[in-house]
Amino acid sequence: MTLKPIAATLLLLGTAAGLSACSTLKGAGIGAAGGAGVAAATGGSVEKGAAVGGTAGAVVGTVAN
Repeated sequence: MTLKPIAATLLLLGTAAGLSACSTLKGAGIGAAGGAGVAAATGGSVEKGAAVGGTAGAVVGTVAN
């Protein structure tokens, strides 16, 4: 087992925990930053990571409120 999947999982969990009480816009911003960070840490596309993270953050922010 490599360290990258573990690190990515921990980053995603930390980001999700931070989004627990956010509004849609805040959630999207935090999600985009988290997604870009995970993508950079795992060697993936930073742009795609930010897009996916931003979308997920907006959804979580909407549902949480």
